Formats: sequence, structure tokens, C-alpha cells
Amino acid sequence: MNYSQLSAAIQAYTENTDTDFVAQIPVFVKQAEQRINNSVQVANLRQNVTGFMTAGNKYVDCPSDFLSTYSLALYPVATPTATGTAAAFTVVVSSATNIVAGMYVSGTGIAVGAVVSTVVGTTITLTLANTATVSGTVTFQGNYTYLLNRDVNFIREAYPNPLQRAKPKHYAIFGPNSGNENELVFIVGPTPDAAYGMELHYYYYPESIVQSPVATLGAITGGSAYTTGTYFDVPLTGGSGSGAQATITVAGGAVTAVTITNGGLQYGVANTLSAAATNIGGTGSGFSVPVASVTNLTGTSWLGDNFETVLLYGSLVEAYTYMKGEADMMALYNGKYQEALGLLKNLGDAKQRGDAYQDGQVRLPVR
Repeated sequence: MNYSQLSAAIQAYTENTDTDFVAQIPVFVKQAEQRINNSVQVANLRQNVTGFMTAGNKYVDCPSDFLSTYSLALYPVATPTATGTAAAFTVVVSSATNIVAGMYVSGTGIAVGAVVSTVVGTTITLTLANTATVSGTVTFQGNYTYLLNRDVNFIREAYPNPLQRAKPKHYAIFGPNSGNENELVFIVGPTPDAAYGMELHYYYYPESIVQSPVATLGAITGGSAYTTGTYFDVPLTGGSGSGAQATITVAGGAVTAVTITNGGLQYGVANTLSAAATNIGGTGSGFSVPVASVTNLTGTSWLGDNFETVLLYGSLVEAYTYMKGEADMMALYNGKYQEALGLLKNLGDAKQRGDAYQDGQVRLPVR
């Protein structure tokens, strides 16, 4: 089920094609998606990212689409430049800091599966001969260590002095990012004593099934004679879509900033958007801004492709709430939603967490 099919189904089930109602369907769908994504732990809604912890910095930024943690691991890593000759078992590195025996090695000219045997000064002996001339950056990677999730208070008590540095053992969600209150950061303990590679597995907010909302905008044509001020949730006009809203800033009679607050749906790249002067102070003309990018051109999602019932009935619950529909129909839709959600939870919380060899096949009592 794609977005167009979902929208048509919502209208058919509710027997409501009123223009204002149809304009709200993207809101119903996104509300349903949020409820579903916060209710299940399906492996398909999990992904991973890699990055680095910085020596002396106990904070780590969460990804922008972060929902909840699955696991966080770190590993020793060093990335010096290196030189070596083909068929030799050694390389010479620019710095041997943090390089120890047992680390795996990769880079131009390094044999696949090569491991550090010994370290003498800046000369590194490997277990496998170089396949070609070694040059450029070479990566030395140690074994994974999984950090234990704890409360912030535990980390503060266990490692009361942030100047105490060692290999981190614990982590916690600390709170909002000081530079962006909408994003979170982790705190680790103890404070890293070196740069470590890390891999975060996490549940995320997947892309909405809502088709082609505005993602980014291009260069602004400011216009003239507008009233200075900041205007919130201004409806944007023009383009092939509908429903886009933005915060618009006017200074010196011209629009100087446009921040999307609602991407709407069905827009196209290079669509030209504007806003009625009545919504940005009452005077002025000539403002426009092009659509630079949109998301989800196909109007599809994992839920729509694989578990459309939970998305449909979740959206109908939101839609019927908006309509202030009859209690019996609301109960019917909510019951169908809970039934579909239960099946999805059975997939994520049961079937994807076991196998027949270890756990035995699922057995139901004979009636």
C-alpha cells in the first residue's frame, strides 16, 4: 500500500471526502506512524551508524532520527599514514600511538585479514604479507567492547571526576544537545582516554509514507514592502502539492529566512512557493522560494509494504478522533488497530528474536 492508496482507503472507510478532512490526512498518518514506531521493536526498523569518540569528551551526539538504543560498542582504532613494500610483512607508520598486537589492519596494499604481530617503534609487523605497495592512511582496529547502559546518576557517581580518563564502560542518554534541543546526546563513563571507534545500533524514526513533502528550500527571493517580524506556521502557496507551512522572517521589508515546519505532500523539486501577504504582516509582494528537495518520491514505507493493516487502522483511529465519530465505530477501529499492532509486536518481540533450532517451533493448543 502506497500513500495514495492509503489516503483513498481512509476516505472510503470514513466516507469523508471533505477538502479540509483530506488536507489533514498526512497528519493522521504521521500520528499513527509515531504511535506504531514507539510501540514495537521490529528489526526492520533498526539501523546502525559508526563514528568516533574523542579523547577527553564524555559526550556523544545521537543520530538525528534516533528513537531508542539497541546497543553501543566501541573499539580501539588508529589511522596513521603508512608505507610498505609489496610482499613484505612490515609497514612503517607515521605514529604507533594506540597500535597494539592483535589489531586487524586494512588499507591500500594490506592483505585482507592481516593482524598486527609486533610493534617496534614505528615499524609494524603483520601476520600476512602486503599484496602491493602500501601507501596512504591505514586503519588499525581492535576488538569490540559493548558498553553497559546505565542511568546518568550512576555514571556521575561512578565517575565523579570528569578528568578521570580511561576506556569507557558505561553510557546513558544524557539529555538534549546544547546546540539543538530537539536532538539527544549520550554521556559515557569514564571519559575516553583516547579516540575510539564506535558502532551504534538503534531504533529509528523511518521515513514517513507521506509522499513528497518539502525537505529543503533554495535561495530566497525576498520581495519588498513586507512588514518586519517573525511569522509562524505560515501556509505556503504555489507548487504541485499542498499543506506546506513555514516560519517566515521579514527584515528590512524583505523575507530573509524561511524554515519549513510542515512539509505538506505531493510537491516537486523546483516548485516555486510563496505566501499570502495577509499572513506575513499584511503588506508587500514579490517573495518566492524554490523547493530544493523532497523526500519519499514513491510514497512507500516498510509498514505500507509489509504491514499495511496496522498503518491503515492506526490512521483511521486518528481520523475518526478528528471527526469526533460515533463511539461504536471508534471502538471498532481501535480494536482492529490493537489486533494488527499485536501481530506486529508478535513479529518483532517474538519471531524475530528466536529460531526453531534453539527455541523450538511455535505450538498452539489443540481445541
